[in-house]
Amino acid sequence: MARGTARAVDEVIRRLREIDAGLPDGDGVAVFNRMYLTVTAAVHRRLAGPYFADPAAMAELDAVFAGRYLLAVDAVAAGRRPPACWRPLFELRGHSGVHPLQFALAGMNAHIQHDLPLAVIDTCRRLGRSPEDLCADYHRINGLLAAVETAVREQLMPGPDVLERAEPLTHRVGAWSVDSARDAAWASVAALWELREVPHAAAALAAALDVAVGLLGRALLTPLGFHGADGTHDTREGHDAHHGHQARQTHEAHDTRSTLDAHGGTAGRLPGARNRLAVR
Repeated sequence: MARGTARAVDEVIRRLREIDAGLPDGDGVAVFNRMYLTVTAAVHRRLAGPYFADPAAMAELDAVFAGRYLLAVDAVAAGRRPPACWRPLFELRGHSGVHPLQFALAGMNAHIQHDLPLAVIDTCRRLGRSPEDLCADYHRINGLLAAVETAVREQLMPGPDVLERAEPLTHRVGAWSVDSARDAAWASVAALWELREVPHAAAALAAALDVAVGLLGRALLTPLGFHGADGTHDTREGHDAHHGHQARQTHEAHDTRSTLDAHGGTAGRLPGARNRLAVR
């Protein structure tokens, strides 16, 4: 693996640690950032061995992929709006009615279903490769992510003593899976790659994907009235918060229409079968 590429991944880990050190434990972005740091470190450890067929390409993808999340963090820090897929997490990061597990999955949703397809396309262009050249190693990462997702769910999920009261949470987070998200991301890669010679159509697809993933993220972050990590549930707070949540959904729907209109109306709509969102 090229030394410069290895340094790029080291820099990603340094930035993630820096972000983690500057955020309070209860911050929703901090919850996702810690999980992402765990995943990035796991990938980094395997870059020097035989795990990947093309470790240099995977290191490049890892750095480009992380860069999209870091750009969102930097945008918010500078007072700018992040991409639509990241807005729910950053807007609701301090909401006491959102459980930490919701924050973790909402961050994964934005990063995998929106950032990852674009990062694969960017990496292929940089390296002069096609998505098929990266396909095997792309799917090798699935096992790592599945293990981290399972660990995060076990760590953050309420214990059996409050599980009955946490039923709204289990229902919501049970509808999302990392395997389905990465399958959907790869379908988006295929669609974007086919459109690489039609920039206007590719841009419309990417813009629609951004908004659609953001809408799913907002659904994952519906406040359910949780307080703390014990899973206790206040239904009144969840109900009151729902009205504000609905207003934001209406605003996002308006953003969707505006985005599609800006890119030629129906030309920006996602093909349903090839860009399904990761809801079982």
